[in-house]
Amino acid sequence: MMPAGPLMKEHRLIERMIALVGRESERIAEEREVDPTFIDTAVDFIRTYADETHHGKEEDILFRELREKDLSGKHQRVMKELVEEHVVARQTTGELVEAKERYLEGDQEALDTILVKLDALADMYPPHIEKEDKHFFLPVMEYFSEDERDAMLEEMWAFDRGMIHDKYESVVERLES
Repeated sequence: MMPAGPLMKEHRLIERMIALVGRESERIAEEREVDPTFIDTAVDFIRTYADETHHGKEEDILFRELREKDLSGKHQRVMKELVEEHVVARQTTGELVEAKERYLEGDQEALDTILVKLDALADMYPPHIEKEDKHFFLPVMEYFSEDERDAMLEEMWAFDRGMIHDKYESVVERLES
């Protein structure tokens, strides 16, 4: 297995959660009522699984190793875009939390901000994932020798041993049902 394999597998769970985020946004728009527990769960998933676990492996392992390679201009540009998109996801998630807190304090206008932030996440992640899966991960594997790929994969497994994948899979399954 190449280091791109676990990252692409994680994308499938992220896609499932982001689909739930989109559906929740539609529900909120229709009912004009926010479920703070859903927001908390989605934020926890995005911050812990998508950002710390997934983006952590991308930025702290794969991208770190790619910075040591003589990347094509295209691959340098795409890697920079991906990092920038991670930053936008973090900012948007933080703004979602702030809007939820304002909503809980009685600010009804915060509901519209919540919708904007949920929609931003639901709209951002699918093309981001497609860019990584179809246009970046597999092509950049060519920069590495088999030994380098194996070492990165081992580092990713070690990284994951400290994370809690099973928790977030069960969270998404519970929300889907």
